[in-house]
Amino acid sequence: MSIISKDIQKAVALLTDDKLVAIPTETVYGLAGNIYSEKAIKCIFETKKRPFFNPLIVHIPSKEALESIVSYIPEKAKLLADAFWPGSMTLVLKKQSSIPDIITAGKDTVAVRVPNHPVTLELLNELPFPLAAPSANPFGSISPTKPEHVERYFKDDIEQVLDGGSCNNGIESTIIGFENDEPVVYRLGALALEEIETVVGKVKIKNRKEINPDAPGMLERHYAPSTLTVLSKNVIEDLKNYSGKRIGVLIFKSAIESDVIQKQIILSETGSFQEATSKLYDALHELDKQNLDVIIAEIFPDYGLGKSINDRLQRAAYSS
Repeated sequence: MSIISKDIQKAVALLTDDKLVAIPTETVYGLAGNIYSEKAIKCIFETKKRPFFNPLIVHIPSKEALESIVSYIPEKAKLLADAFWPGSMTLVLKKQSSIPDIITAGKDTVAVRVPNHPVTLELLNELPFPLAAPSANPFGSISPTKPEHVERYFKDDIEQVLDGGSCNNGIESTIIGFENDEPVVYRLGALALEEIETVVGKVKIKNRKEINPDAPGMLERHYAPSTLTVLSKNVIEDLKNYSGKRIGVLIFKSAIESDVIQKQIILSETGSFQEATSKLYDALHELDKQNLDVIIAEIFPDYGLGKSINDRLQRAAYSS
């Protein structure tokens, strides 16, 4: 029997009972639990096989709820929250002492956002507690953007995937921390760097960190198919490197004519970064099911959301 359901009251009951529910957001589906329940939070880490040194993102119903989670809000954080919440931006700020250390990997900061999805906003407004909700996938694998992706991963581990359809934005939130009250991007994401800079001026990007990361989503290998994945500036040339192999191709906008390609997915025939971003993970899920020897992924133009897509593709291919 399917665990996918639109029943918000069922989700409320499960979460109140310290159980996990997969929830829809505009970015990806999250594996959610009550932030104040040690049982639920441990279950998130165990179900995902996520290392405890990797902090979680707290989801709140509105920016007004932020003061119950954090102890200090820099002026530029207020500007960003006003501009982009609800939305695909996570802020890393000094936490209130009431936020459990297991959420923050023992740090004095907490990652928090207001998701922009009507189903999850309704759920959050019905609950007396915020939700921790990392992506609803086994640690390191492709993030889920459809309820069916989550069900494939966790049908024996959780009781409900709250159905909110396909995720519009399709990759994780952009994560912004603060150093000396100045914003620093810890993870590129569904909110483009250029949009952030229109609000707060030039921001720097923090390097990824394998050990003791400053925020979620900073590890080198992540969001990865089980199939060998390679990045390519020239797909036609790189096809020659895999002669005799079963090859899948992930391309931005223009199909490649070749008899050696078993499966090809075009992310946006109109050249829309937004469309390509929304389809990226679903395309990787589809290619990963094809019993291929290799996925060749075309590198995107390195600006706007193209920069965020390249970030995800680099991690999918890291150490392949």
